[in-house]
Amino acid sequence: MRGLPMPRGPWRRVAFGVGLLVLLPPAVGLAAFLWMRAQQPQTHGQVSIPGRGAPADIVRDAHGVVTIFAANERDAYRALGYAHAQDRLWQMETMRRAGAGRLAELIGTKYGDFPLRSDRLMRTLGVYRAAQAMAATLSSEARTAFDAYAEGVNAYLETRPEALPVEFQLLRHTPEPWTIADSLVWAKLMGLQLSANYRDELFRSRVLERLSPQQVDDLFPPDAPGAPTTLASELHGMDLQDTVRRTLAALPTAGVDTASNEWVLTGARTTTGKPIIANDPHLGLDAPILWYLARIVTPDFTISGATVPGVPLTILGHNAKVAWGFTTTHSDTQDLFVEKPDPQDPSRYLTPEGSQPFEARGETIAVAGEASQTLTVRSTRHGPVISDLDAGGGTASGTALALSFPGLAEDDSSAEALYRLNHAENAEAVRNALRLHVAPQQNVVYADVGGEVGFITPGRVPIRPKGDGRVPVPGWTGEYDWTGFLPYYALPQSVNPPSGQFVNANNAVIGRDYPYRLATEWPDPSRAKRIVEMLGTGRHSVEDVARQQMDIVSLPARDLLPELLKYPMPPGRAGDAAALLRGWDGRMDRNRPEPLIFTAWMRELVRAVFADELGADFAAYWDLRAEALRHVIAERPEWCDDTKTPQKENCGEIIGRSLEAAVALLSDRQGSDPRDWRWGDDHKAALTHKMLGRLPLVGGTADLSVGTDGDFFTVNRGTTAIRDAANPFAHVHGAGLRAVYDLSDLSNSRFIIATGQSGNIWSRHWGDLVELWRDGGSLRLAGDRGTLVEAGAEVLTLTPRNTGTAEK
Repeated sequence: MRGLPMPRGPWRRVAFGVGLLVLLPPAVGLAAFLWMRAQQPQTHGQVSIPGRGAPADIVRDAHGVVTIFAANERDAYRALGYAHAQDRLWQMETMRRAGAGRLAELIGTKYGDFPLRSDRLMRTLGVYRAAQAMAATLSSEARTAFDAYAEGVNAYLETRPEALPVEFQLLRHTPEPWTIADSLVWAKLMGLQLSANYRDELFRSRVLERLSPQQVDDLFPPDAPGAPTTLASELHGMDLQDTVRRTLAALPTAGVDTASNEWVLTGARTTTGKPIIANDPHLGLDAPILWYLARIVTPDFTISGATVPGVPLTILGHNAKVAWGFTTTHSDTQDLFVEKPDPQDPSRYLTPEGSQPFEARGETIAVAGEASQTLTVRSTRHGPVISDLDAGGGTASGTALALSFPGLAEDDSSAEALYRLNHAENAEAVRNALRLHVAPQQNVVYADVGGEVGFITPGRVPIRPKGDGRVPVPGWTGEYDWTGFLPYYALPQSVNPPSGQFVNANNAVIGRDYPYRLATEWPDPSRAKRIVEMLGTGRHSVEDVARQQMDIVSLPARDLLPELLKYPMPPGRAGDAAALLRGWDGRMDRNRPEPLIFTAWMRELVRAVFADELGADFAAYWDLRAEALRHVIAERPEWCDDTKTPQKENCGEIIGRSLEAAVALLSDRQGSDPRDWRWGDDHKAALTHKMLGRLPLVGGTADLSVGTDGDFFTVNRGTTAIRDAANPFAHVHGAGLRAVYDLSDLSNSRFIIATGQSGNIWSRHWGDLVELWRDGGSLRLAGDRGTLVEAGAEVLTLTPRNTGTAEK
């Protein structure tokens, strides 16, 4: 999970532009380079900071992993804010600006319009306003944590002895003081990113213009029963397609899909006699990675795990009493409502009770190097109007699309839920804490040291009296209006399963007997099937579970490939490639050619089957669609006919031609002999600093990319960007964090992140964890102060200037 993804294109152009600024005469340039490299945060000694309270120690081990020893929680959260700012200030700055709709103010549009597109969307949705409203839902205890954290960040900004990070220097930018809303906006960004069903609704309504409802269902073969997708009869004859086209064109580029793995075993299924939890969230890969490992120790409270710079709470971890993990439910909690303007007054829209005025407000977006832009934001009773994004500063006329989403509600108490989860004493307290979670809906596995395990999917799920949520619906009739949300007791949940395990990898969380609709389709179930296969019915150790997280068997490669190889294969290099695949076990090993051949073949086969029917919309659909291909070959072979040719092709012909196309592509990339091809040469984890990776002098230092195992379907997730013509096999999405929790001894829990603790490209902790992450290694977050210091840890003591009153 993370904030809004930033595409590489705009940052590449920004980097080129600012790179010109550092092309100084060699002597001056070298001096500037050495000076910036010397600007490292202070990690030992003592710093006097503003405020009251007792001293707190920030202890950094050999990997830069932070343990904070403090007299109370308030001092600890302040120290965490200080440590985050020391190591990840630029990451924090871009996160809060993305949420506030202020990226263009920092970056401008000279090198691409993504910052302005993103700002317009964030302002339209009112994301930062929602974050400010969320502050009112915090209890006094939770607010103290957020207040103290902000104090810590601001204490660093005031007391830092070193220069600001190089990104700030290049853009000549000084960060503003940190606020509570700057921390809370991350929750809003995550809610949007992990619940982005509205984009799917727009896509379906677009392709229904040229395809039948049955064909649209063929594109997304359902795991669970659902009615065929079709537009409501009330929308026929309306100019909806033009509105949808304009809205899609105005949206910022979407990031890669979101996914994660989690499973929990009861004590009866482990060698320790106590539960074990595995969790690895899958998000877009960046350098630095989203996650930051930290531990807090006070006399009354201990917590360890993965934090996010900018946020005081532990997102995934354990508190010495309970441990938990998250995956995204992929439920449908967003709807687009088509609003019909009042024909007598376009400043109003129709409702079942008659005409009502659009709520409107003005938003001024500052743009670096250019005049500011004004955006008029409209809202209806259903939510913000997203079809105004391309209105050029005014309001759009005609059909309007309004977004309903619980994550934009003013009473979103998700931050309070996480605070209470951090402090849960046992399994029952976990369930009580999660009652307050609103968005995004998540699948949570949890266990306590007493041995109880559970699974629950907290979050607000709308109750729809009509429609299935897959396409936009009429907003003026009232028939499709949500009538409330599923009660907490009705959400999928269970404890202590007879099987001794709960497993989720974004697969369906409910069966056909569940009486409510969470979603009409679910992500590919291959990872979940493989985890269940590995677990079997035996008992497992912590080491077993850690190895299972690194599994690289691709079930589609193992199961779909024999179906493809039944058909006659072309001669020549394509035949040689097919011969390699016939003896392959489906392991996506970075040192083998078969993973590359199989992935390229699937890439070309998806294009050959679906591109002719989808036309301009194919780019948004293009992915490794194993289930859709299996469905077509077995049940709907008419898709194999190329509608652009006069003859009628069959699936055998298309499968053979696709392999030839794949082999031609790979020959251009890796040479003529398939035996010499290597998956890892093209499948490299995209661990590159978006801005600094293209700069002269420092670009190599800013690039941590490394060849990796896995693919889209493996437990060790290695999703590729197959629609990227230049780098279709780059590893752009995967497990930036892995954790295994040992409830028999939580100090024996294992953690790893993909890059390093520091966001400073000259720090020794910039990329020191990359190879350990790639190869399945891990760290333990444990040890008292004396033990850590004896092992060589550095200690920085933060001493408040007013130590007379320690705050609780």
